[in-house]
Amino acid sequence: MYTSTPNWLMQRAFLTPERIAVYEGSGQKTFAELHTAAVRTAGRLAYLGVQRGDIVAILMKNSTAMVEIIHGLHYIGAVVLLQNIRLTASELNWQIEDSGAKWWIVDEQWRDDANSSSVPVVTATELASLPEQEVPLQQEYDFHEVATIMYTSGTTGKPKGVLQTYGNHWWSAIGSALNLGLLERDCWLAAVPFFHISGLSILMRSVIYGMSVYVMQHFDAKKANEIILGEKATIMSVVSTMLQQMISELGSLTYPHTFRCMLLGGGPAPKPLLEACRDKGIPVYQTYGMTETASQIVTLAPEYSFSKLGSAGKPLFPAQLRVETDGRTARPYEPGEIVVKGPNVAKGYLHRPEATKKALRNGWFYTGDMGYIDEEGFLYVLDRRSDLIISGGENIYPAEIEAILLSHEAVEEAGVTGVEDERWGQVPYAFVKLRNGVSVTPPQLLEFCRERLAKYKVPKRIYIVDELPRNAAKKLLRRQLIHLIPKHEQ
Repeated sequence: MYTSTPNWLMQRAFLTPERIAVYEGSGQKTFAELHTAAVRTAGRLAYLGVQRGDIVAILMKNSTAMVEIIHGLHYIGAVVLLQNIRLTASELNWQIEDSGAKWWIVDEQWRDDANSSSVPVVTATELASLPEQEVPLQQEYDFHEVATIMYTSGTTGKPKGVLQTYGNHWWSAIGSALNLGLLERDCWLAAVPFFHISGLSILMRSVIYGMSVYVMQHFDAKKANEIILGEKATIMSVVSTMLQQMISELGSLTYPHTFRCMLLGGGPAPKPLLEACRDKGIPVYQTYGMTETASQIVTLAPEYSFSKLGSAGKPLFPAQLRVETDGRTARPYEPGEIVVKGPNVAKGYLHRPEATKKALRNGWFYTGDMGYIDEEGFLYVLDRRSDLIISGGENIYPAEIEAILLSHEAVEEAGVTGVEDERWGQVPYAFVKLRNGVSVTPPQLLEFCRERLAKYKVPKRIYIVDELPRNAAKKLLRRQLIHLIPKHEQ
């Protein structure tokens, strides 16, 4: 049984050297040119003193230079720690200390933040000007070796470093290709950050498939639409807020038939958004995945986007899925914890043996997410187990209420949390941000909910707010919603 493959970029540069690997702005690089750049970067990293097995942190915006550094580190055999550029200096330094990183590579704008660290810091620009040193390059990638580390967002406690292996990335790419198909003209528009698994997985697929990537330094709805309308990209990864902006900016225009897949992650999509995409002929593939599964592990094909509205779909081909409650497999429609298995599931958490043991049992990963599976095997994600509201003995899932609120034409964002109540134990409170130029009152929203939700699920209060609390990964922090309640009501 094979447990390794040839170095992906090296092999790709050998197989299809003249094919375009990366587009960025008006520039481009072939796979042969990207390989040459990675070899040179590896030489400069070796000159710095980076060795095989070292953990090296990267704090950069999306760029071709970042792609070259990731591959250069892998050529040496170093482990890449990808850091979220939206984190505070103290959060970033905590990751450096916790991981035991040996080096820190940053864009120039984060030089001052990084200088307070105990590890040596080099900017991407400084790295590019260093001399090159001879270094043995990894000719093969062992599936069991750790390739990358990403810290979880910490919505349920201290962040944990997820250990993603070469095998995890390989099987994630294979599972995606078996699901979405693969065309010679495919080009993936990368507007999600490379420090997130949704972004990094695009780079892994690129060299495994021989597929071009169009790099956007940061998301811009108008620019993204121009790229797609110009028939320069066939696939794009988005979250709902990105897709909403793109649809709004698109106006009366429609995408060309060359655009074949909008891969939508980050939670269930509001029904009006799906309807707008359907009306414009945009093929939306809803997905469910996480850092620990090296990107998507469950995906809903567009032909089911309305008949299975709200579903994340079925597991990708190499993966398995079940819902568990009270130590047994749940019946159809019975809520429980989502449990997944597959070669794309991470091997565990860095320096966290207890957390690894708790999450990984007999090869199955216990996600901490709640959901159910219907009689046809489609997964419906309900919520994080830690966000569950228990009111009068009834389970209430905030995401279900949020989805109803988001289906109202005036609501742009919604968040729901449980608030202590003498009679019921807990009751749901909702907080919404309205769309520009549209108005609605809390009583009107409450009536809207009453028409669509069981009585015990209807929020006791609805507040209209300017912003919802989110972490650096833009995930909603439900536990902080309670602080938005006016002081005279607390």
